[in-house]
Parts: sequence; structure tokens; C-alpha cells
Amino acid sequence: MTLTDRQHAEAARLLREAEHHAEPIEPLSAALPGLGLAGAYAVQRDNIARRLADGARVVGHKVGLTSVAMRLLLGVDEPDFGHLLDDMVHQDGVSVPAARYCAPRVEPEMCFRLARPLRGPGVAAEDVLAATEAVAPALEIVDSRIRDWRITLVDTVADNASSAGLVCGPWTPLEYAPDLAAVTADLLVDGEHIASGSGAEVLGHPATAVAWLANALAAHGTTLEAGQLVLPGAMTTAPFVGAGQKVEARFGCLGSVSVTFV
Repeated sequence: MTLTDRQHAEAARLLREAEHHAEPIEPLSAALPGLGLAGAYAVQRDNIARRLADGARVVGHKVGLTSVAMRLLLGVDEPDFGHLLDDMVHQDGVSVPAARYCAPRVEPEMCFRLARPLRGPGVAAEDVLAATEAVAPALEIVDSRIRDWRITLVDTVADNASSAGLVCGPWTPLEYAPDLAAVTADLLVDGEHIASGSGAEVLGHPATAVAWLANALAAHGTTLEAGQLVLPGAMTTAPFVGAGQKVEARFGCLGSVSVTFV
């Protein structure tokens, strides 16, 4: 069974209202059992198009579910992708209201900034590194508009890959960066060490995840453009956070990045 255009539009509306009111909904996969992966991406694109019509701008993409930890956490077995919009990007050290989210988590990632376009298919990790201008320590704020994070792959895909925000630290030109697979991140909440991980957790190398993204986007007629940002995936598990908590990720020679929820 496939969904009608009306059902796709209704799914998109439900997610928009859940995000706007910070009130999660029941899983779309249960309410609309015919929702497949292609339909879920169509729902995602519908909501992104509406936000663009309201004045937002696409500044990049995120890859989700690239680490074993996150796939185990959410019970899925393949990556997905979502959009990054300009109104989702925050400066290092920002304070954000926890009440704007349904059930936020935070995960450390290495953010890529592209100097040249990447157009799939056939993009390899070496092409990604050749096209990358700089990398930065980052924290992605992820939030599920699905109640209790009871998501399947189609739920999170429809929900913009559960992306809600990006906090970016200092940029390091790629030629001065170490081997990204060997970079480690320590995640702290209120000064307490929560988890550690390395770039190797992200499909073996973060550039491999960016290559996967470029090739996946090609099937949707989309290119990663020069100047865009890419989050390749989490290096650790993603703890829940709430008001009054500060999250910091330390990336060694790449520096650190933090966000406080108020």
C-alpha cells in the first residue's frame, strides 16, 4: 500500500504542528502503515519547502544514524539525512530554551564546510576531503517530534532526520586538521563525563558519511554546494538534556563547543 498525496500532506502537517507547539505526536509509522522511505522523504521535503517559503534558507545537510551506538539506540540499520536551515544554526556557547523542543538530545560531531560542490553518484571519501575547506567541533541538537522517541526509520526521515539545531565551534582549515578518523570527542553534561568516541565511529571515517550523503542526495536531484555545512553523524550516544544543563564536547586539537539549555 502507498499513501495518497492527502495522507502525505496530513503527515507533514502533524509534524509541523508538533514542532511548533513542542507537543509530540504518535508514530507516523503506526498511524500510516503504508508510509515507505520514499514517502517519508517526500514528507520531509514538503515541510522544508514550507520553511523556505517562510524565509528560511538551506545551509547544508546532516547525516544520521552513522554510528553503531546510534543505530542500536534507535533500532535502525541504515543512515538517513535531513536538512540544515540557517535558523537552526547557533554560535558556540549559546543558551537555548529547552521548552522549544519536545525531548531534546545532544550529540558531538565534526562539522564540514565545503569549498567546492559535491555531486553524486560516485562520490568517494577522497573526493569529500578534496572538496572540504574546514572542519569544526559541533553539537547537534536532535529532537523527535514523535512521542517518546518511538521511531522507525520512516518516522525519523519524515521528521527531518530528527534534526533541531547545530552549535558550531571554531573552524580549522582541513590542511591543518589531524586524521579525522582519529579525532576523539569527550561529551560532558554539567561537567560530568558522559561518553567518548572517535571519528572512526562514523562509518569508519566522517568523510565516508559525507560521501554517502552526496550520493544519496543525487537520487533526489540535489547537490551539496560550495559553502554548505555537513554534519556526518554522531561520535557517541546522544543523552537527553533539559533546562539548566550545560553540554560541552571537547575535540582535542580541534577545540571545544558548548550549549546551555535554559
